Amino acid sequence: MSSPETEPEPETEPESGLRAEADAAGPVDALPAVAPQLRALRRRASLTLEAAARAAGLSPAHLSRLETGQRQPSLPMLLALARIYGTTVSELLGETVADRDAVVRAADMEPTAAGGWTYWQAGASGRGMQALRVHVPYGSQGDIVRVHPGEEWLHVLKGRLRLRLGDATHRLGPGDSAHFDSLTPHRIAALDQDGVELLFVHTLLQSPTATLCLGPTPGETP
Repeated sequence: MSSPETEPEPETEPESGLRAEADAAGPVDALPAVAPQLRALRRRASLTLEAAARAAGLSPAHLSRLETGQRQPSLPMLLALARIYGTTVSELLGETVADRDAVVRAADMEPTAAGGWTYWQAGASGRGMQALRVHVPYGSQGDIVRVHPGEEWLHVLKGRLRLRLGDATHRLGPGDSAHFDSLTPHRIAALDQDGVELLFVHTLLQSPTATLCLGPTPGETP
């Protein structure tokens, strides 16, 4: 059995699974040096190079190159490795977050408009998840198709929602929820003239350039 820290011989065959998807997504630009963190967090999770690579859909050679800084990970790779190691992408990137309160008071939730939607921060910033309370007006952004790394969970509080996931269309009412992979093309639209109110949770890359996952604001490209 090979040592977990011994880098296998480079492969010549194309990588499959998440590797192909990650290569298609392209590398993440201007990331901090993640190689030391990748190796340290894998060891903390008590995973060999082979076991971690298999769980992430990578070859041991590819993961070894990531850990030695010879290659930069893409967003899908970062998200997959963070889940496997039981951590957040923020920690994986070596970012430190200042102490913050666990409770978010209603009085501190300032409404912000983006692309016709109104949202309120329902969780602290710098976390591995983004929690929002959202109002989606009727006829706003219903034709925008979203595709991005991560997972989404939404829960309808008031009104009716049309959710399109790939080729399937779902209609959700108060109390209904949906949990899906954000790489599945999806559209969100209100079915009622008064719009729809929902809770929204998303996993996303935590970095200074991370933005709210609500679609484009006016003038931006979806």
